[in-house]
Amino acid sequence: MGELGINLPGLIAQLVNFVILFGLLRLVAYKPIMRMLDERSGKIKDSMEQAERIKQQASQAGEEAKKRIEAASVEGQEVIARAVRGGEEVRQQAQRDAKAEAETLIVRARVEIQREKDEAIDDLRREFADLTILAAEKVINRSLDKEANRRLIDETLAASTTLKKG
Repeated sequence: MGELGINLPGLIAQLVNFVILFGLLRLVAYKPIMRMLDERSGKIKDSMEQAERIKQQASQAGEEAKKRIEAASVEGQEVIARAVRGGEEVRQQAQRDAKAEAETLIVRARVEIQREKDEAIDDLRREFADLTILAAEKVINRSLDKEANRRLIDETLAASTTLKKG
């Protein structure tokens, strides 16, 4: 192996260091991050379910308005004509209001989901930068300039995000 330029003890030491670092990162980073993402996913799911419930309530409000119109049809011809016109206006207004409210809530839910997603990504980036610096400090047994490295990592992540979007 020496003929190939491979230093066997150095290679073994690097493999051991890699396995230790990999194990530490799995214990320290992977599980907590996945738990945090699962929690955020649950919050997002709850928000979507709430929006769906509101949409169903709006649909029920439209159905109730329609039932009121049908109940009014039992009265006389003149009352029926006025009730139909008034009921139709009420139903249309209720539908417009319910639709507008449902759309507003859906927009809010989407904005909230996007905000939480952005927060999760920012949190993940910060935690990843901290863990990377911590792991690097442990491997080389000396303290690094945490702030300068964090800025460098943030700039690199921002640049990679810009390249992916573009």
